[in-house]
Amino acid sequence: MEDIMAVVLAAGKGTRMKSDKAKVVHKIYGKEMVKRVIETAKKAGINDIVTVVRI
Repeated sequence: MEDIMAVVLAAGKGTRMKSDKAKVVHKIYGKEMVKRVIETAKKAGINDIVTVVRI
């Protein structure tokens, strides 16, 4: 099997959510959205994960 890499785009500001927080740090059922995406990628067997953020 070929090596697979995941790129997680996590650069949204969250302004349409009327929030001062970035949208990826909002929690769904007690866990941040970005954390859910990364955990799902790991469960799928992806070990190389790059997260793109805006500072």
